Amino acid sequence: MADILLIEDDVAIRTALSRGLRDLGHAVASSPTALDGLRLAVQDRPDLIVLDLGLPDLDGAELLRMLRAVSKIPVIVATARDGDAEMVPVLDAGADDYVVKPYSATQLDARIRAVLRRAGETAPEPLRVGALRVDPRARLAELDGVALDLTPREFDVLHYLAARAGEVVTKRELLTEVWQLPYGGADKTVDVHLSWLRRKLGETAAEPRYLHTVRGVGVKLVEPS
Repeated sequence: MADILLIEDDVAIRTALSRGLRDLGHAVASSPTALDGLRLAVQDRPDLIVLDLGLPDLDGAELLRMLRAVSKIPVIVATARDGDAEMVPVLDAGADDYVVKPYSATQLDARIRAVLRRAGETAPEPLRVGALRVDPRARLAELDGVALDLTPREFDVLHYLAARAGEVVTKRELLTEVWQLPYGGADKTVDVHLSWLRRKLGETAAEPRYLHTVRGVGVKLVEPS
C-alpha cells in the first residue's frame, strides 16, 4: 500500500481513480487544483503524486517544476497529450513516468508500483571518470571538484554514460533507458542534451575530452588521455 496524492480536476475521473486505487489497497488523497495539490504535497508528504497536466488554475508542467523545487516525491503525469513534443519536456522537468488518457486504475497501479520500486532501489556509490565525479545519491556531478549546474535530465544522461564509461551507447538506448520513450524521430532531443553536457564539461564535439561521438553508432564517455 502507498499513500497517493491525485491532482485531477475532472470530478468523474478523480472519483473513479480514487475508488479504484483504494480498492487496490492504496490510501488516496485528492485535489482538483494545482495550488491546493501543492499544499497537500508539502503538508502530507505522500509516497507518490499522480498529476494531471490540464488543471484549471495552473498548467501541470509548471506545477511539476514547483514540486521539484521543494520535493523529490515520485510523480506520474497523467495527460491526454501524447507524443514526444509534449512528453519530453515534462520528463525533462522531473516526471518519473506518464500515462495517457484514458487509463484504468489497474494500469495506473502497475505504473505506481514500478516507479516506487525504482525509487526504493539502493543508489550505487559515486562514479569517477578522470576528474569527473558523479554521485547518484546526491544527484551531484563535479568536474575538478567544482559542481556542475545540470538539469535533472542532463544529470540522468551523464550518470547513464558514466556507469558505462568506455562503452559506446546508442541514441536509441539513451532515449529508451533515460527518457523511457520509444525511439522514433526524437534523436534530436538526445543531440541537444549531449551538446548542453559538452558545454558544461568545457568541451565541444570538435574537440572532445570526455564525450566522444562514434559516428553512425552513438557516444561514449571516456577518461581524457
